[in-house]
Amino acid sequence: MNDVKQQLDLILRGAVEVIQQSELEAKLARALKEKRPLRIKAGFDPTAPDLHLGHTVLIHKLKHFQDLGHHVIFLIGDFTGMIGDPTGVSETRKALTKEQVQENAKTYQRQIFKILDPAKTVIEFNSRWMGPMTAEELIQLAAHYRVARMMERDDFRKRYQQQKPISVHEFLYPLVQGYDSVTLKADVELGGTDQKFNLLVGRELQRDFGQESQVVITMPLLEGTDGVKKMSKSVGNSIALEDKPGDMFGKVMSVSDALMHRYYELLTTEDLGRVKALHPMEAKQSLAELIVARYHGAEAGRQARAEFQQKFQEREFPDEPDVWLKLTAHDLRDGQGIGLVDLVAKTGLVPSKSEARRLIIQGGVEVDGHKRSDANTVLVIPVGRQYRLKVGRRKFAIVERAR
Repeated sequence: MNDVKQQLDLILRGAVEVIQQSELEAKLARALKEKRPLRIKAGFDPTAPDLHLGHTVLIHKLKHFQDLGHHVIFLIGDFTGMIGDPTGVSETRKALTKEQVQENAKTYQRQIFKILDPAKTVIEFNSRWMGPMTAEELIQLAAHYRVARMMERDDFRKRYQQQKPISVHEFLYPLVQGYDSVTLKADVELGGTDQKFNLLVGRELQRDFGQESQVVITMPLLEGTDGVKKMSKSVGNSIALEDKPGDMFGKVMSVSDALMHRYYELLTTEDLGRVKALHPMEAKQSLAELIVARYHGAEAGRQARAEFQQKFQEREFPDEPDVWLKLTAHDLRDGQGIGLVDLVAKTGLVPSKSEARRLIIQGGVEVDGHKRSDANTVLVIPVGRQYRLKVGRRKFAIVERAR
């Protein structure tokens, strides 16, 4: 294992909150001194048969810990899945049958090893300890938490205020999730920001059971391809791990530049400074290839990229553009960049800057096959770099910096 600072650099990448960082540093230091890896837990309820990239934010963080030499526990919530997580819902979830949960769990095991090392990953099912629990033991567990504390949770409080029903079994969900940490003696638990309440229950229960409290690390909820809502199959903005290579590549290419950088941060270990220095189209294609390669193999990644370039760049862009514009350092801000509005106007393919701005905002301008709708975009144009502009439906320009 690396020293504490080096470990923190990777562990904190993309994290939203650490409760408490001082505790995490102490645990890491002790693990190094005692040569005892930490036990890292993340739980997933098998509520649907397929995983998408949003789920993998936590799995990648597990991989970070795994790469640092710690013990990773991938907990499949086959018991909690039958309760239904009350997080973020305005009414009681429909409980899944035991058969549905078990079938979904099988696909999870197959998909997670595209990221995690199977030889270094422990897969647990919380039915192992919750299934045999007697009614008496469940009552004793329930005695460790207060109804008033449960009602502090936003979901429950809002539903109570709106006079929407809350079933008693829903209170068991955070309680069981917390007890999972007691059973597994977790040093660290990972979860999305929406899981903070449940994660903190684990800290409290561990204290009650005489254990050292786990550190809680929350990770952001990854936006889907629309760039607005949390990635979800039901919303239609997800990228599934078992999407076909071409479909997966195309979906990644459809995200905005800002979201692309977020995907890089949360789904890869690529150097973010290097990525930001790349042209957005180059960066996005590299990201899409990386993601396809991870789930379908390196050759599938290369082929998906080649097919995309052929379809969207070579076939649609004419051999003879309407304009071939060469820019000098005098045309560029600080000798480096130029605003997209100024650039489109400078091609002469639109009558004015205001028309260029309108067209950009309406999605009528593409740069290297990628639609750019932010009128404040600035393109950096190094010597020898070419951009292919599509302005409107049938006007094309190649722009490059004069040598």
